[in-house]
Amino acid sequence: MPLVGSDYPRSDTDFWNAYIRYEPQMAQKAGVTMKTTNSQNDVAKLAANVQTLVSEGVKGIVMAPQDTAAIAPTLQQLNAKNIPVVSIDTRPDTGNVYMVVRADNKAYGTKACQFLGTKLGGKHSVVMLEGDVASINGRDRTEAFSDCMKQNFPGIKVHAEPSKWDAATAASQLATALEQDSDIRGVYMESSFALAGTLQDLKSKGLLVAPTDPKHVFVVSNDGIPQELKDIAAGQIDATVSQPADLYAYYGLYYLKAAIDGKTFKPGPTDHDSNIIQVRPGVLEDQLSAPLVTADGGTYGGISSLKSTDPSLWGNAS
Repeated sequence: MPLVGSDYPRSDTDFWNAYIRYEPQMAQKAGVTMKTTNSQNDVAKLAANVQTLVSEGVKGIVMAPQDTAAIAPTLQQLNAKNIPVVSIDTRPDTGNVYMVVRADNKAYGTKACQFLGTKLGGKHSVVMLEGDVASINGRDRTEAFSDCMKQNFPGIKVHAEPSKWDAATAASQLATALEQDSDIRGVYMESSFALAGTLQDLKSKGLLVAPTDPKHVFVVSNDGIPQELKDIAAGQIDATVSQPADLYAYYGLYYLKAAIDGKTFKPGPTDHDSNIIQVRPGVLEDQLSAPLVTADGGTYGGISSLKSTDPSLWGNAS
């Protein structure tokens, strides 16, 4: 089995810790052996880790660069050495990779918007706790949510807060927004990084109440971690979009093995309920399924959802 390298982007969120647990399990299934590093959300460390992996003889590298612009020089070096790269969850702004494995992050923002807009009847205010716009994921989710709100729910005021995937920043921003606007009835967290702080802020304001209570603040997250699913079932948050941590782990290695074996892919439907698109010449992206998850499994703004207890969700199998 070929030796490949995998750089874990961070280990400070439940989502990425789940991915880290899944990947060694998926290596044997994909037919590879692995050496791993962790860049801890530092693109300079990622570049150094790549050099280490190359020196150890890996035939390809899986990575998830959190700064999708600054990774370009590292990709150029790997391309020059004919070492294929698969990018997980994020897509480099420039440079070639063999395959990007992620979900449609614009759809994340749209799904969150349609859920909140429907629940709020097109009224009140919402707070958007943004990811880092240095990441394409942060940009996609922010732009899609904002655009959807403007187009479909112009009566809802959006407080856009640049939280940059930082929990303490998000908690402080939400607390301030709740102080300044008593009409806030919704929160969109662009990932579960803000989960604990959001619940604490709502609790401190006496707003952590059942969905049937008029004071309830509807909360939508993005990740699908076990805690989110439990909180949806308990009525503390209301929805999430489930990023498939298990499938990210498997298909990252699957495509890396395919690259080493000289296989090629084309845009179009896959055999695993996803769709490959061409992002730009030289870059394909396999957009894996990422369903909206709610308490009732209902349809919101034309978007269907799965119940939080659905056994197909990776967060219920962890």
